Amino acid sequence: MRHLKTLFPVLALLLLGLPAVAQRGEGPLDPSMPTGITPQEIIQRFAAKETQFKEARDNYTYRQTIRVETPDDGGRFEQTWDVLFDDQGRRVENVVYAPQSTLQLIYMSREDFEDIRNLLPFVLTTAELPLYDVSYVGHQREDELTTYVFDLRPKQIDPKKRYFDGRIWVDDHDFQIVKTKGRTVPEIRPKRGQENLFPAFTTWREQIDGQYWFPTYTRADDILHFRTGDVRIREIIRYENYKRFGSKVRITYQGQELPPAQQGKGGQNGGQPPPK
Repeated sequence: MRHLKTLFPVLALLLLGLPAVAQRGEGPLDPSMPTGITPQEIIQRFAAKETQFKEARDNYTYRQTIRVETPDDGGRFEQTWDVLFDDQGRRVENVVYAPQSTLQLIYMSREDFEDIRNLLPFVLTTAELPLYDVSYVGHQREDELTTYVFDLRPKQIDPKKRYFDGRIWVDDHDFQIVKTKGRTVPEIRPKRGQENLFPAFTTWREQIDGQYWFPTYTRADDILHFRTGDVRIREIIRYENYKRFGSKVRITYQGQELPPAQQGKGGQNGGQPPPK
């Protein structure tokens, strides 16, 4: 987010209601080493599972809703878009709701939208593992799940790229990330010009299709420390209505099956929507 105004008083925060997925109990962190498996083996297994998940999620349609607020002045930005496929099978975004922004203290930057699409629903694949130092922290209960906990730090930061810096929780049964907490980096603080800062966030996942854990809810509630003043930022992102893209129907013409590009594509429901 980029700052648009100078210092202002910080008012009391009015908390939004959280869905059930974000209210689950978190047990104490046990720093002991895992039994029967090494941290490195866990890392390799969940990275492989995350690679499979990323490929699977790229074949789902879903609706993504974002709301960004500055509670101190009542500013708000909202947008809802559907991630779909066109008749050539290419992924497209269709904006279905976009009222006029009333943000006055900040504005949404290109990096904000890049993070919303790619890093807040964080996925750590085998190919991306070399970019991070991954440290085992312990294991912890997340509601009914038992999870392995790891801290991630980028090994090097290319100022032209975006990275995640924080903590992940990995289910000890499915070896997939079920919760992410941290922030996106790098922040942009030029000596002259507008700063571009990013709030800490938490993303929760839920098992949608009985196999993969999909991001369903992201929440940020943070104070961004600009040189010209502090800005409280509150951000809610929902990912809903996941449906697997594809159809087993084959269309023929005069006894010949048409090429996929001429058939069009359909969708099959891949699971139930996340809780409200």
